[in-house]
Amino acid sequence: MRFQFRTAGESHGPGLICLIEGVPAGLGLDVARDIDPELRRRQGGYGRGARMKIEKDRAEVISGIRLGETLGSPIALAVWNRDWGNWQEAMAAEAPPADADDATLRRVHLPRPGHADLVGVLKYDRDDARDILERASARETTARVAAGAVAKRLLAEFGITIESHVVMLGGIDAKVPDPLPAGLNAAVDESPLRTIDADAEQRMIAAIDAARAAGDTLGGTFEVVARGVPVGLGSHVAWDRKLDGRLGQAILSIQAMKGVEIGMGFEAARRPGSRVHDRIEREPSARVTGGFRRIGNAAGGLEGGTTTGEAIVVRAAMKPLSTLMQPLQSVDLKTGQAAGAVRERSDVVALPAAAIVGEAMVALVLADAMLEKFGGDSMRETRRNFEAYLAQLDERQARLGEAGLGSSG
Repeated sequence: MRFQFRTAGESHGPGLICLIEGVPAGLGLDVARDIDPELRRRQGGYGRGARMKIEKDRAEVISGIRLGETLGSPIALAVWNRDWGNWQEAMAAEAPPADADDATLRRVHLPRPGHADLVGVLKYDRDDARDILERASARETTARVAAGAVAKRLLAEFGITIESHVVMLGGIDAKVPDPLPAGLNAAVDESPLRTIDADAEQRMIAAIDAARAAGDTLGGTFEVVARGVPVGLGSHVAWDRKLDGRLGQAILSIQAMKGVEIGMGFEAARRPGSRVHDRIEREPSARVTGGFRRIGNAAGGLEGGTTTGEAIVVRAAMKPLSTLMQPLQSVDLKTGQAAGAVRERSDVVALPAAAIVGEAMVALVLADAMLEKFGGDSMRETRRNFEAYLAQLDERQARLGEAGLGSSG
């Protein structure tokens, strides 16, 4: 079975649920060590709103893990909302009392420009935009990060790491070193904006403070880097097996994402091919790349929809959040009259947290691609298949070396 996941739950409901299928049996998994720290990382970042002061996210195992190891059966995880206590009447599953008013039920009739409010009301034929915004909220990404933490744990068994950092916020670019530090997350997780450039960070913080004072919001760009990924994941043979397409879809599924780049991305369209494509040379000791290496990594670790063994580099563009403290014009869904959009509790910027969600989505895609390639009902079986594949690549390099020695004689 391939690695698959689904989430359920509303922003102010009892909690969020994720259901994960396809994890081989025998993977060591500890919630406090492997999942909860990822949930805490998602809640951090300068510019977050009051909700993050309320919630202290922790995962609870419902099924699929026993005595610290996965069973091969579906894994169900729950993250309960502490704020649920303030919303039990408005978010109750039962029909409301006949005398319940809009304020009590927290109904929303003023859709926010840029949010799912209006399109969701029209698509699902609802009168109350709360029915839409509760599920459309980025609170849903809590469950994605929990699922992504399981995927990261699986990938770590094969030497694959996934990290991220903020490269631009509110039009302020961070200076990014080349190469990036080996422990990227360790280098940026202590930063309130998860950026590697301390000077840019101070200017970003000033921009966030100015936006907060103006009742506005900011967006930006983050980068996810996956290292240790073996050559050969994904495929060129069909559109839906191309790994760059799968990564792009996963990143764009995150709330507020409006653009995605892999490697050089859009800059490649400006340059001639001689300044874009990565030269290739032999490096027999590099097992995960099949004994070759690229001079540079403009391709971002993917060629022809398939991994090259170089680092996968994915960047995402996040728009400013659509809840503004100085609301834009909207239309009252009850009266049809012009009015300012609703003001829900919101962040000024959530880019550092979005980068953590980006890590999770990249991990989920790569975990699926790993199991697609190597299969296995148990971790022992998956490791055997993985090692056999690396041995096959080693044999190819040995034959190539023998051919080179023969031609030189």
